[in-house]
Amino acid sequence: MPAPLRILGIDPGLGATGWGVIETAGSRLVHLANGTIVSNSKSPLAQRLVEIEAGLLDVLDCHAPDAAAVEQAFVARDASAALKLGQARAVALLVVARAGLPVAEYAPNRIKKSVVGAGHADKAQIALMVEMLLPGARPATEHAADALAIAICHAHSGGADERIAAALLRAGAAR
Repeated sequence: MPAPLRILGIDPGLGATGWGVIETAGSRLVHLANGTIVSNSKSPLAQRLVEIEAGLLDVLDCHAPDAAAVEQAFVARDASAALKLGQARAVALLVVARAGLPVAEYAPNRIKKSVVGAGHADKAQIALMVEMLLPGARPATEHAADALAIAICHAHSGGADERIAAALLRAGAAR
């Protein structure tokens, strides 16, 4: 049986960044934790990005993932909203890359197809399937449900490189 892989899924957003941590155990997926980092909408942009960074650093410290997966930006009609989303994504990518984690990015439709079976599923369908695929999981918010879906998508995509790296790290730590 391959070594367990702990995956952090991140659904970036300036107002709310969802996160979810799962672990693969063979073909089984196990929910470990989820939550949402909410930035203060009255704070300046730079401070909101710092709040996202601090929240993600806390998640890394508490849950020690082996790999991370982040939702790719979708094309928004509102350029300002797209720019803000891009800034939140950049913080998420930077935090996990600085932590030395391999990072994968997935398009929203691929995540939905991986979890629900249809690329145009709605938020309720995603949350329901997340709860079915991860027994005992009760996502705190729809952002947390999306983050767990991103982690599930990564688990379904293989993650072989991360499994090998995680096994080597564990073997080195055991010596």
